Amino acid sequence: MFHINNLSQVLRKAAPFMSLGLMVIILSIISPYFLTVENLFSIGLQISVVAIMAIGQMMVIISAGIDLAAGSVLALSGIATTMLMASGIPIFPAIIAGLFAGALTGLASGALIAKGHLPPFIATLGMMGIARGMALLLTGGVPIFGLPKEFNFLGGGRFFGVIPVPVIITVVLAVIGHIILTRLRFGRYVFAIGSNTNAAKLSGINVPRTLVIIYAINGLLCGFAGIIMASRLSTGQPTAGMSYELDVIAACVIGGASLSGGEGTILGAIIGALIMGVLRNGCNLLDVSAFWQQIAIGTIIIIAVLSDQYRKHKAIA
Repeated sequence: MFHINNLSQVLRKAAPFMSLGLMVIILSIISPYFLTVENLFSIGLQISVVAIMAIGQMMVIISAGIDLAAGSVLALSGIATTMLMASGIPIFPAIIAGLFAGALTGLASGALIAKGHLPPFIATLGMMGIARGMALLLTGGVPIFGLPKEFNFLGGGRFFGVIPVPVIITVVLAVIGHIILTRLRFGRYVFAIGSNTNAAKLSGINVPRTLVIIYAINGLLCGFAGIIMASRLSTGQPTAGMSYELDVIAACVIGGASLSGGEGTILGAIIGALIMGVLRNGCNLLDVSAFWQQIAIGTIIIIAVLSDQYRKHKAIA
């Protein structure tokens, strides 16, 4: 029985990787344009914003929480950064201010959850409205133009003229996130809180403080993603990131996270984002309707969650 259960766990963890590999093989056979260096880098560029946000969202989900404000925080940070640059503030201080805005919204969500004892769903749903409203209020709903040309490098530049800058940033942040979750004490605290909050408290973990830090990190990464998107578009868009929170949560779930908490990896979040990116890219190459893409992604999410719930009920039985 031990060997069967062990095999089952290995297969479950390998499922996202196997799914991605299968999709790559099939699309490589069907389309001669898929497995080209330019197209693969294009996929990486397209998923970079979602993947960066998924790193923070994965930490939140592992702690048995959820953040519905991701897309709105992305927009607010992008607006804060571009407004400052458009008013003459240098690029670096403007970016720091945008990151601070993202971290502050995450900090507020974490405080409402940890100190105010609000359910994560309600706290972040409220923050979603606040952040989006602030982005629209600051701009009057009008995009911000007149940004420095140098700012475009962050979202549209390429290292050595080949590798998109956002792809490199995503890889670096994923490695840092992986180290935090697997090598640092803070990472163990995140898993402990998601597995059993009461047990975590009894073991001496400062649960409220840890939760606030988790949501602040998530807000910081959402803010960074918003700045990258603003750089790529060369404008500050108050409506940027609409419904991105759904893609981010989907990437985590597809990548093996459990919505019950206590399970998940940063690599899984990146793989989940890649699966959605490859699926959309393949559908575009094959001229498949965007409506079918949404149906396919929705189906994958349901299958992933059903599989997780089935495994948990089977373990209880």
